[in-house]
Amino acid sequence: MKAIQLTEQGPAEVLRLVDLPDPVPGPGQVLIRVAAAAVNFSDVMRRRGDVYPVPTTPPFVPGAEVAGTVAAVGEGVDLELGTPVFGMVGTDASGGYAELALAYANGLIPVPAGLDLDVAAGIIVTGLAATVMLGDAARLAPGETVFVPAAAGGLGSYAVQIAKLLGASTVIAGASTAEKREIVLKLGADHAVDYTRPGWTDEVRELTGGRGVDVALEMRGPASLAETLTILAPFARLVVYGSVSGSVEGFDPKSLEPLLYDPAPSQVLTGFNLGVWFEHRLPEVGAALERLVRWVAGGDVATPAVQALPLSEAAEAHRLLETGATTGKLVLKP
Repeated sequence: MKAIQLTEQGPAEVLRLVDLPDPVPGPGQVLIRVAAAAVNFSDVMRRRGDVYPVPTTPPFVPGAEVAGTVAAVGEGVDLELGTPVFGMVGTDASGGYAELALAYANGLIPVPAGLDLDVAAGIIVTGLAATVMLGDAARLAPGETVFVPAAAGGLGSYAVQIAKLLGASTVIAGASTAEKREIVLKLGADHAVDYTRPGWTDEVRELTGGRGVDVALEMRGPASLAETLTILAPFARLVVYGSVSGSVEGFDPKSLEPLLYDPAPSQVLTGFNLGVWFEHRLPEVGAALERLVRWVAGGDVATPAVQALPLSEAAEAHRLLETGATTGKLVLKP
């Protein structure tokens, strides 16, 4: 099979198209003929060698989620060949950037009628993460205000809509260009700010009457975390789900003093990792996924626009994602 493999960690150019043996499903496993593989920022982090909770040992095939059809099954699996499915993949060094990928059957979901496979490929890491972050980690309540960064991207576009479905009264979206701000307003955001320019935090506080937001998401990195802390209202919850900057350096501990000591306004800072929820809070994750799929299938949540690239252009997909040059969801097509 054709696959994208890295034999060393580094820039996007380490991603190479190679020929590898076809994987063989073991007990409880399914071999998926990949129609689309989602490109997520976690893939970029693992390629670069950033701090990441799971080891990435080359040679390694990236890609955590795919959509496709069942090509073969292992012992104990009752799935018909050709069944369209989507879900998390990857066993050992074999991921989803390939013509064929292995997954455990209990982690796969049949594709609902009418849902395009390219769209289905990107639902879990972005859509499910947004659902769990807002509904379970932050416990967003009706009437509260929310700040969503990178709101025109895959996760952000889900988060804007899900916040509204959960009853948020005001969603303030962060987007770096006029085009992206127009996109997020069409998704349902009440306001859109350029969160890359100086003074954006003052604008958010003005939009909330000086009070700040009840829930904020953050993913740019330690330096930006210090800024986001300043837009929180009393009793607010801030959920940090990554560091696009690629570094965990540069955080000023003094920025935590107001949160913890002076005046200690009962705010909560949470580090979020979806994999930990799968490991320790599986019932909550299952319920969130059912809710998300129901929203998508029912048209309550519009899935992000898909930008599809050939599998051979994986390096270009990573460059686009790293530079913030995309909106919606990137997928690779074998």
